[in-house]
Amino acid sequence: MTTTLKLYGAQTGNCIRAAIAFEEAGLSYAPSLVDLSSGEHMGADHLALNPAGKVPVLVENEEGREPFILTQSNAIILYAAAKAPGWLLPESDRDRAIAYERLLFFVTDVIAVSHAAFSLRALSAQEGRTILEGRVLATLATAERYVVHNEFMAGNTFSAADIAGFTIAQSVKSDLPWSKLPNLRKWFERIEGRPAVKRGLQAFNRI
Repeated sequence: MTTTLKLYGAQTGNCIRAAIAFEEAGLSYAPSLVDLSSGEHMGADHLALNPAGKVPVLVENEEGREPFILTQSNAIILYAAAKAPGWLLPESDRDRAIAYERLLFFVTDVIAVSHAAFSLRALSAQEGRTILEGRVLATLATAERYVVHNEFMAGNTFSAADIAGFTIAQSVKSDLPWSKLPNLRKWFERIEGRPAVKRGLQAFNRI
């Protein structure tokens, strides 16, 4: 039975996270660029997939079934993990729980705050934006503790937690005090050098 995966997105952190997940999981997928600058994400075709007008959007077409659509980047990452058992999440219960813990740390404590700061920037609320951006950097820096004795965020194997951590760290890398975060720096360079990560970073540029 034929199944195709199409990932609609743009060069944003949320979309790149999803693309890296598919690349790391070794899944065949087709990235499709949504031109945010021209408002394509608010067009009728895209709104039919995601009424919120956001990216990424994953559409899975399977012969004989209605299209399956996911519109949240982290749900897409976890779906990729489910399709490639053992690649993005550990197989043991405890190790997987740790991977979830670290993934949610980045998603809720760092990335969500970064999104809030971005919203305030759009509203020209400079004071609030500065406070939140400082919080993003301070919280992200505490991830140093996760990689003091481990190569990756959730232990000695790459996981979804590394995807989330890497994309937010990359977006603020020029502002992080790397000299005070030697283990985080080594981790970042290790993730940055992975071939699948490099492909995910360029997924929407290759179109």
